[in-house]
Amino acid sequence: MIQLISQHTLQDLSEQAKVSPRLRKNLNFHSSNEAQCHRLLNALEPGTYVQPHCHFAPEKEESLVVLAGCIGLLIFDASGAVLQKIRLAPGTENYGVTIPAGVFHSMVALQTGSVFFEAKAGPYVAISDAEKGSWAPAEGDATCADYLNFMQQQFN
Repeated sequence: MIQLISQHTLQDLSEQAKVSPRLRKNLNFHSSNEAQCHRLLNALEPGTYVQPHCHFAPEKEESLVVLAGCIGLLIFDASGAVLQKIRLAPGTENYGVTIPAGVFHSMVALQTGSVFFEAKAGPYVAISDAEKGSWAPAEGDATCADYLNFMQQQFN
């Protein structure tokens, strides 16, 4: 059976993200975490915190295409310095990106209703501690709000 991606799909996913404790929600199109290719929609709401991270495995590059809203993508060096800030939004010059393996990155939702399509190699492997930016707080840490504010300010 086909799965249609419509405005309703994006709006429904965004509504689910708004009431999620993490302010994000994904809709997987791949059949399992063991699938060789992961394809999903990811809805982020302002206020969600994504700890800066990278993927060391060479096959784990990620491709993202923003379908709704606006996402601020941050690229960091290994010590946590911001190397690049990219605004991604549909209908603009920059609406998608491929992030190579080994590149530290994070993102912030700059508008409510932000949704992107993501594709990356499977199977699913949890991010290791070494792949998490040690300079940034872990999700749930008391200082997440301050670091999230720092990341959001990169786009003001």
